[in-house]
Amino acid sequence: MEDLESIYTDIIMEQSVSGHNKHKLEKSDASEHGHNPSCGDDITLEIKYNGKNSDIIEDLAFTGHGCAISQASTSIMIDLLKGKTKEEAKKLIDIFLRMIKREKIEQEELEKIEEAVALQNISNMPARVKCAELAWYTMQKIL
Repeated sequence: MEDLESIYTDIIMEQSVSGHNKHKLEKSDASEHGHNPSCGDDITLEIKYNGKNSDIIEDLAFTGHGCAISQASTSIMIDLLKGKTKEEAKKLIDIFLRMIKREKIEQEELEKIEEAVALQNISNMPARVKCAELAWYTMQKIL
């Protein structure tokens, strides 16, 4: 049986190349640019809400380029936040950012961020933390 670290590595690699969230939205309600000058990661997130005044995130997508960690983190975040309310999204982003900064976090909180927990070990590589955080901070700006 594969160990957990290997499974997490597989998730990151699979998400970084899948491309299923990497495209422009036909009609977005808002967009935000994110850039990590330390390694050149550069993304634009687009969001579409469910109805004009809706609180529900109907669709999210991104364009841009970056390392495998930033691309995987962005795609994982999009999968997690689609269908959530703005308030739910803010809470999930907070959990992820506390996890990646190695703050004390409860197991039940980690379970809420689903596949994003695969990025937890990035917190042991300080130079790569900004890569993993980029999309999440960019999403905070949109919300």
